Amino acid sequence: MIGRLISRLRGSQETRSRYSGDAYSHFSGHVSASGQRVDGRAAENLSTVLACVSAISTAIASLPAYVYLKIDGGRQEDTGHPLARLIANGVNPCQSWADWVEWTMASALLRGNALSEVIVDASGAVVELRPIPWDWVSVVLLPTGRLAYDVVEVAGMYGATGRVRRLLSSEVLHLKDRSDDGKLGRSRISRAAETVGGALAVQDFSGSLYRNGLSPSGAFRFPGRLVQEQMDNIRESLDRLFRGPHLAGKAMILENGAEWQPISVSPEDAELLSSRRFSTEELARLYQVPPPIVGIWDHSSFTNSETAGRWFAQFTLTPWIRKFEAEFARSVLSSAGRESHMIEMDLSGFLRGDPAQRWQGYDVALRNKVLTPNEVRQAEGYNVRAGGDTWDAGAQTIA
Repeated sequence: MIGRLISRLRGSQETRSRYSGDAYSHFSGHVSASGQRVDGRAAENLSTVLACVSAISTAIASLPAYVYLKIDGGRQEDTGHPLARLIANGVNPCQSWADWVEWTMASALLRGNALSEVIVDASGAVVELRPIPWDWVSVVLLPTGRLAYDVVEVAGMYGATGRVRRLLSSEVLHLKDRSDDGKLGRSRISRAAETVGGALAVQDFSGSLYRNGLSPSGAFRFPGRLVQEQMDNIRESLDRLFRGPHLAGKAMILENGAEWQPISVSPEDAELLSSRRFSTEELARLYQVPPPIVGIWDHSSFTNSETAGRWFAQFTLTPWIRKFEAEFARSVLSSAGRESHMIEMDLSGFLRGDPAQRWQGYDVALRNKVLTPNEVRQAEGYNVRAGGDTWDAGAQTIA
């Protein structure tokens, strides 16, 4: 606490430079060549982006997390650590641990950065993690090279004063996507704005086809020239009688020599369907999510879908889990002399839905004396049994 106070007083006497200026304006939005404004909020209107963000954030939020005390030759779980209590009981009055992890991951995936204030008590132990929407944050680079975060709360569960509140880097947990300068993350949506903008344009075009209904399918040909009043009357009648999907298929009655001239433009001719299909694959690639994970079943089978699940765990989730663990080591577990602790998000929690593979793994662990029967029982939620702490008890002790 004293160190933070000294840093804050020292920082207040320094000349600062605003770090979120024009060079970082693309973080909040970018107009693509297709004319679409691309940002995290707009991108979530694409079902594939929403599915990718949900798949990654909910998967990581579902993993069990443990706080360990580092000891000679290994580690042991420390259930009495302040962070362990937050994991078990909730990180703040409105969010459980899973809710907070899901929110943090979604913010990092859509905006490139996720910020939470680390609330500590008089001893420096963490008592709360308070989420801060990235839209409220303006980042300042101090002459020392450290970052400060100016927060203007527009609305929130803790009240919104509208005043600027400064937080130092030691007072926040800052999870970020890949950075260009090592200080701020840059969202994948901003890096691939043209890809996302193209997908939004295709989606808008598809919606226009259904909204306008009549316009792409044909035209009326009249024997003579029409005055403006006649054209307005015809257009009004067509809109009233035939425009929109709920009026599709109604018969037309033509008079005064009018002829219907079909126009051979359809969604298939315009390659609209193939464009939308390609866009979904592009967006899944953007987030490194295997297509079957987000419901793209083209060329998929049970076998390669199972492989995709393992690929998802290894190459999509594991890098983010390592970022989480490293950021907790920096912002939470380094305070108050707590460098002796570490947090681990256990990826083996994915096996909870695959009992056959899980028990096969236990069998290998027992035969090679990696786990005792009681350790297996505890992992499965069963009570320990007498004699189950030795391998001589055999596998029958598990049942």
